[in-house]
Amino acid sequence: MAKDLAKWAKEKGVKYFMISYTDLFGGQRAKLVPTQAINDMAEEGAGFAGFATWLDLTPAHPDLMAVPDPDSVIQLPWKKDVAWVAARATMEGALVDQAPRNVLEKLIAEAAKDGLRVKTGVEPEFFILNAEGNAASDIYDTAEKPCYDQQAVMRRYDVISEICDYMLELGWEPYQNDHEDAIGQFEMNWKYDDALQTADKHSFFKFMVKSVAEKHGFRATFMPKPFKGLTGSGCHAHISVWSLDGKTNAFSDPSKELSLSDRGRNFLGGIMKHASALAAITNPTVNSYKRINAPRTTSGATWAPNTVTWTGNNRTHMVRVPGPGRFELRLPDGAANPYLLQAVIIAAGLDGVRTQADPGRRYDIDMYQQGHTVKGAPKLPLNLLDALREYDKDKTLKAMMGEEFSSAYLKLKQQEWNSFVSHFSRWEHENTLDI
Repeated sequence: MAKDLAKWAKEKGVKYFMISYTDLFGGQRAKLVPTQAINDMAEEGAGFAGFATWLDLTPAHPDLMAVPDPDSVIQLPWKKDVAWVAARATMEGALVDQAPRNVLEKLIAEAAKDGLRVKTGVEPEFFILNAEGNAASDIYDTAEKPCYDQQAVMRRYDVISEICDYMLELGWEPYQNDHEDAIGQFEMNWKYDDALQTADKHSFFKFMVKSVAEKHGFRATFMPKPFKGLTGSGCHAHISVWSLDGKTNAFSDPSKELSLSDRGRNFLGGIMKHASALAAITNPTVNSYKRINAPRTTSGATWAPNTVTWTGNNRTHMVRVPGPGRFELRLPDGAANPYLLQAVIIAAGLDGVRTQADPGRRYDIDMYQQGHTVKGAPKLPLNLLDALREYDKDKTLKAMMGEEFSSAYLKLKQQEWNSFVSHFSRWEHENTLDI
């Protein structure tokens, strides 16, 4: 049975609920609701003007009602009298099909029809910047190869440990934290879970990291490539598929190559088949393509793919199989919408299973050194416009994600691209002033 939120709040000492939904651009929208009103909200939802957020709605549309999902509720560890709860977006009693969390729930139900239960883990990378957001917060963090820097991670111990303590308190089972490959960059990991739970945790994690950073006088960003020449922020996804009871890993077969079962290969085949199109979701901003098509960084590697290839335990490819019964998709970046990221993985993989898609040849070369020798493997999109065009062409993926969602997403993202190309840049002055 779903939690009685009013009763739960009384037991926990919660005075307010943040009823939250995520829009198409990954923006988290919330209303702060006193506990005394939560029962009404649990029935009818909190009202929003959908047009005021990044959804394809007009001012004339009825109220968007965000109905809290009690199973997602989280008491804010840093502010105990407030609880966050993810919501289902509805309008006049019906689900809003373009809302990201609804898209994901629909695809989870679709996978269940095939007896599949998708479990994922994410590896979100982020930068801790100064309050102005224009430089790393740690002035001593200047190493050419800063990855796993012991001193640097300890200089930000107060921030990182506070976030990790909260994850421990919430029962997420965090297991490692480190300084990543760029100056000011960090990564924190917690245990994998069912796709919806991972998406809710991922959404809350971004909120928590930003809140704790602000508390310490800093600014955290999940922007894919905030600094030229430095490694960008990925959000690698580890994917496995299980039986509906969660007891049998459907991806695991020790008798097969890399212990990946036939069904696992087909799921991977779907990811490979739709890779260029799913980039529009996994890499959703103009800035995203500064990461996956980046030149060599100061550390010596971008750690991001630019070609649709897969491998064993080799970090230079788009997909790697690091161990039995799972694989890692290294394409997504920090800007990925937590719900759409999970949804598009399920959509592509499920199509692969249903069509028995073959992932193609496995490569074990260093793609950064020998990638030019690979013939026939598609290159990933060079920019957001190319990715949107690939998504628009992929009728199967669009249908799996939902036509209403796909239409809304393409429309708003095309507007974003048009806004970008109409912007006058410093580069234009520097390169064309004297022509």
